[in-house]
Amino acid sequence: MNTELLRPITSKEVDTYHHDGVLLLKNMFDKDWIELLNNGLDVNIEKPTKRSRIWYKDTSGRSMFYDHTAWQNIDEYKKFIFNSPAAKICGRLMGSATINFFFDSVFVRSTGTQFETPWHQDEPYWSVEGYDACSIWMPLVPVKKKSSLSFVPGSHRWKTVFKQYNFGDLNPVGKKNVDQVDFSDIAEQELPDINADPERFGVVSWDMQPGDCIAFNGRTMHGGSGKLDDDCELRVFTTKWAGDDIRIKFRNYGMDPDHSAEMIEKGLKSGDRLDTNMYPLIWKKV
Repeated sequence: MNTELLRPITSKEVDTYHHDGVLLLKNMFDKDWIELLNNGLDVNIEKPTKRSRIWYKDTSGRSMFYDHTAWQNIDEYKKFIFNSPAAKICGRLMGSATINFFFDSVFVRSTGTQFETPWHQDEPYWSVEGYDACSIWMPLVPVKKKSSLSFVPGSHRWKTVFKQYNFGDLNPVGKKNVDQVDFSDIAEQELPDINADPERFGVVSWDMQPGDCIAFNGRTMHGGSGKLDDDCELRVFTTKWAGDDIRIKFRNYGMDPDHSAEMIEKGLKSGDRLDTNMYPLIWKKV
């Protein structure tokens, strides 16, 4: 398992990340990491956390499974977080002096699933704010461009506060106590209809192989066609990382995932850094 970068991240890639808010990185994690994470994902599916949800389920039994903040219970995830080069990748791209781990999430679509992830930005849902938030999106199986996550380059610099989607509505099995958000009172306008004119928004997505990853800013608009062929599944492991300017922010319209109770229990408040064992410091610039 590679603990160091398999290749240097170039200055051009750093510039692209800051300009576009999203960057495809090929061959960053070796096959041993992919095998480990696939094993961890199997454990996660078998023993989901109380936060897990089914986002989609159709009459044919095709479904989409989502879970997050499972790393403390799954050794394979923990090993990746503390020992892989993911934190170093984020530190290099963001130019941060330190990188704290924020949380993990997994997305599993069964073969042939036709569920489309709604367009959204991540930061408005989170219990933190700041520019230096980076997600690493890793497919653990090959994924075609048409089924991969899509992005609007440059949207991390948009200033408009949009009415984002309430993912709590994705609850076909009727699970109770699902995190909810309601942007009605703060939104300046509805989300643009990106699917109606993807060329206008410069939408990008890529064919990807296990070992590739997408790094993207927490403010970058993204969604997914999610339309899988009948012989294709999708297994994705995502990690979220916090750099220098990230501070806690409790949002009165709801958060998803809502970490506020755990944060308060740790003595954290709005404006604090994520400096607890709940959000471990993984990487420092030397």
